[in-house]
Amino acid sequence: MSDDFSVWRDRPVVVTGGAGFIGSNLARRLAELGAQVTVIDRMLAGYGANMFNLALPANPISLLESDIGAENAITDAVTGAHTIFNFAGQTSHMDSMQQPLEDMALNQIANLRFIELVRRVNPGARLVFSSTRQFYGPPQYLPVDEKHPLNPPDINGIHKLAAEQYHMLYARVYGMRVTALRLTNVYGPRMRIRDAKQTFLGIWVRHVIEDSAFEVWGGTQRRDFSYVEDLVEAALRTAMADATIGHVYNIGGHPSLTLDELAELLVQVGGSGSFIRKEFPAERKKIDIGDYYCDDSAFRAAANWQPRFDMAEGLRRTLAYYRANKHFYL
Repeated sequence: MSDDFSVWRDRPVVVTGGAGFIGSNLARRLAELGAQVTVIDRMLAGYGANMFNLALPANPISLLESDIGAENAITDAVTGAHTIFNFAGQTSHMDSMQQPLEDMALNQIANLRFIELVRRVNPGARLVFSSTRQFYGPPQYLPVDEKHPLNPPDINGIHKLAAEQYHMLYARVYGMRVTALRLTNVYGPRMRIRDAKQTFLGIWVRHVIEDSAFEVWGGTQRRDFSYVEDLVEAALRTAMADATIGHVYNIGGHPSLTLDELAELLVQVGGSGSFIRKEFPAERKKIDIGDYYCDDSAFRAAANWQPRFDMAEGLRRTLAYYRANKHFYL
């Protein structure tokens, strides 16, 4: 596969969820590469969208404030896109259990409407869907590869699995050029740090920059993490590699570590903050998957991708970003 990222220059690209954490990092990188970027984002309060995430890009980014299921508002952008990165959705597992119908509307129904719109107006577009490792459930073996049984532990996992399956069904039945990426714990600049709705690491980062104590529930669970810049490159390489079309891939990153080890590293790198070990809250324990880390060798081979940043460097970059910009996120 070519490493020539100049192919993105002047290419019309749509990024759904592009004002949120991962989507904004992807949109900004595409703008730096000279792409004509349109972001579609509903800008829902409480789900990570933030106008500052799109501030001062290298090239202008167009924003359509819309749901991805609102056909009339987004048809023109979708029709003209060469590549579509569908990264919209809500990620809070507890919110999905407390508001399951809202989670269905955001993660399942909106995605079905979106993929059907793409099929009708631009079936030849290259489409990359942001999926999740969540619906593997508690691993039956480690590392988890793409052949692992699926057993979603919560409502969010069920709806995200349905959304992924819609995309892959349309690839099989209609010949659409789709790839799904099952993401693990992604972190880095522009993630939500006001609370733990998007990722538990966000609230940990907030405590470190405020020099206060955060809670580590359990602590022995082993996880793998992806630094967002590495993930953005993985998404770009996916869209550039015809060999990935029609496939579902795990995306990992750093070697796994326990939550205790992560907490210790974060405090060490940050030079501030502290943590307290606590028992898992009962309502969270019911949907926790225990240890998880993935085998992403299939993707690394297909897309010629390797993560560039180790965990310590990713955390350093993340903390530096929020120390400089925390007033936009708190």
